[in-house]
Amino acid sequence: MAKLNDPVLMATIGAAQGLRGDVRVRCFTANPLSVGDYGNLHAEDGTTFEILEVRPGKNNMIVIRFRGVNDRNAAEALRGLNLYIERENLPDEELDDEEYFYADLEGLEVFDQDGKSYGSVSAIFDFGAGDLLELKGPGRRPVLIPFNENAILEVDFSERHILVDPIAAGLIDEGRDDDGPDFPTPGED
Repeated sequence: MAKLNDPVLMATIGAAQGLRGDVRVRCFTANPLSVGDYGNLHAEDGTTFEILEVRPGKNNMIVIRFRGVNDRNAAEALRGLNLYIERENLPDEELDDEEYFYADLEGLEVFDQDGKSYGSVSAIFDFGAGDLLELKGPGRRPVLIPFNENAILEVDFSERHILVDPIAAGLIDEGRDDDGPDFPTPGED
């Protein structure tokens, strides 16, 4: 069980499906049913998962049967596990202009056009309404911003930064030039 050198997140295991050890899986591939085309999947600790069967599920999920996961208890123990492949197992095709690997976005610094820093990307989430970038910075609480063309103006891998529109990203209120909350003073209406 060796750890991966350059892991790329491919899927996250959800709930157990049935009694035979199948699991529901959320895939991050363009075609979720092709997740097995890249070879075995690996957990962060290096555990290898060989896919025996993949079939469509409900709500943008797929159902996978892994070798050695033979009952519901074993399947339930995998819930929440992230699965990766080695980057070298990906096809050599170029990504489209607006396509990115989550792993490549993590760690990029986020700035506005005036050079103000909002921290760096620490994680990427999708709760069903589109991708969200989690930003963390020194002395700041983590914040989520939408990863869409209104909020994200440019992604520059050579400079290792993302150019953001702070108003569209919800980092500041329109008309305000600080990033603090706009609460009324007591007694004001």
